[in-house]
Amino acid sequence: MNTETALKTSVCILGSGPAGIVLGNILLKNGIDCIIIDKYNREEIYARGRAGAIESTTVQLLEKHDLAATLLKNGYTQGSCEFRYPSGSITFDYGALSGGDLHYVYPQSDFNDDLIQQYQAAGGKIFYHWEGKKIVQSEAGVTLECYDSDGKKTVTIEADFLAGCDGYHGLARQSIPPQAVTTYSKQYNYCWLAILVAAAPSAPGAIYGVHPDGFAAHLRRNNEITRYYLQIPPADKLEDWTDDRIWANLQKRLAQEGWNLNQGEILQKRMMELRNYVMEPMQYGRLLLAGDAAHIITPMGGKGLNLAVQDGAVLAETLIGYYLENHALSYLDRYSQIRLPYIWRAQEFSYNLLNMVHLPEGSNTEDVRFLQKLGEAKLAQLKTSPTFAQNFARNYVGIV
Repeated sequence: MNTETALKTSVCILGSGPAGIVLGNILLKNGIDCIIIDKYNREEIYARGRAGAIESTTVQLLEKHDLAATLLKNGYTQGSCEFRYPSGSITFDYGALSGGDLHYVYPQSDFNDDLIQQYQAAGGKIFYHWEGKKIVQSEAGVTLECYDSDGKKTVTIEADFLAGCDGYHGLARQSIPPQAVTTYSKQYNYCWLAILVAAAPSAPGAIYGVHPDGFAAHLRRNNEITRYYLQIPPADKLEDWTDDRIWANLQKRLAQEGWNLNQGEILQKRMMELRNYVMEPMQYGRLLLAGDAAHIITPMGGKGLNLAVQDGAVLAETLIGYYLENHALSYLDRYSQIRLPYIWRAQEFSYNLLNMVHLPEGSNTEDVRFLQKLGEAKLAQLKTSPTFAQNFARNYVGIV
């Protein structure tokens, strides 16, 4: 059975991740009709969240729109991190250096679900298991054809604008002709093994391990869950990394005298390719992209979730201005103009931090040795150069 249903709205939002749900909440609060659709159900969306460090600038933006209450209540603050290497370590008090700005650590899955609950409690329309199939634009608006998997029917949504918040592999990005935008990308020749462990954190903050065998990281998620990362060759397979091998490498790469690594059940392990991607502009006519649909950043420095939330908020504010002040369609160009400088600043920071602490790319031994020394020199400036340390701290915590 395949009957058709037609809906109308001002803004149709494809995807209910951080960018989409922030956008939907802000539009709803300002009286602009919107519909969110997602091809996953709420439980599947919850399971996809992996990040957890929320920057000070992101928190301020959420507070501005009355979206931060649960985060502020249930999250905890973090103002320092540690860089470890075989001959010593640097404890970096970025909170003090940035003038008191901190990270809030709160799992993305909980953060996103809180905002879904807030959106639905306010009467927001969200449809799960609806998958976008085709986007058609005209001078007057945009039409999204989607499929309701539960109802076994095709649904057509007519809107003034479509917000593509459905990720890199989603329909929105793929619906933009390649010649209409400029894209920039970078692929790395190493991967991360991402590990989620049911164990109390072994330190109060993030630990970045700089080691001849490759990078390792310890990231607290809450009092019972810890996330770890290991730099590994791209040719490795998941089955190559047994639990015993994982723990041996974490112990070795994060070692410090007098420090113990808390072990527990490994709940999840997966391979992560590292890449960067930016699309300019983040718009094609009445189709506007936010979050991973418009840009990809490595997890180094915890920028991805923050960029997505900031995209959602700025896009919402741009659309509100368009509607309330009766602007021409060209007014929406300001969305990309505002966001892209911040996105590139985050890309630059993440890239440089990645190179500071990772075993360099390449097979030429002399090149690798040289790049390692450059990374060590930059890392040392966190201790020796107050100007460098302060600028690094401000960018790390999100003051860009």
